Amino acid sequence: MRIIVNGETTQTQAKTLEELCAALGHGTSKVATALNGDFVPAPQRGAIKLAENDAVEIVSPRQGG
Repeated sequence: MRIIVNGETTQTQAKTLEELCAALGHGTSKVATALNGDFVPAPQRGAIKLAENDAVEIVSPRQGG
């Protein structure tokens, strides 16, 4: 399936947002996620099904200063 992750077109076999995060190496990382512009809390990612052309944002926290 083709989806857009952080503005880049990506092919994935992931069925859920949780599977996608794991496939992209964010399985145990603290990240914020959004699907089609709507924030998705970490505990809900396993229930969120992905569809063709969905837009996903995955943001990692950064230390600033």
